[in-house]
Amino acid sequence: MRKQKGFSLIELLIVVAIILIIAAIAIPNLLRARMAANESSAVASVRTINTGEVTYNSTYPTVGFAGLTALGGVAPCTPAIATACLIDSVLAAGTKSGYLFTAAAVAGTPSVSYVAAGKPVTLNQTGIRSFCSFEDAVVRVQPTGVVPASRAACQALLPLNQ
Repeated sequence: MRKQKGFSLIELLIVVAIILIIAAIAIPNLLRARMAANESSAVASVRTINTGEVTYNSTYPTVGFAGLTALGGVAPCTPAIATACLIDSVLAAGTKSGYLFTAAAVAGTPSVSYVAAGKPVTLNQTGIRSFCSFEDAVVRVQPTGVVPASRAACQALLPLNQ
């Protein structure tokens, strides 16, 4: 009688099946957790843009509010009208944590209004909801993930905390 060394094919298949079942249960939960983390980061980024806009408006009152690229700057950053160094360079580039960000000042000198928004890069994969804000600094949520096209469309949405 030979002594068996190692595992049989059946034993290995059972172990692989158990691992696959655990993965099938865990992976969707990990994806949902990642989307929730991306959405939390997007809300924080919209708040950061709001703070940057208010600071920019106070620092450069003859210009008013600015676009997203003017709020940031490449490190090492030197504050100026075109690169205010108020937000990080990643956010100023427009893409961060699975979201695309925009901030546009309303035309005029000085600009008296702006709209900041963040939408998922890939809807239902990197995030579900989109977020926007304007000079009242209240973050509003769009549950469908579609970014509001204007300040009025953003204003019509419900605040995030309601």
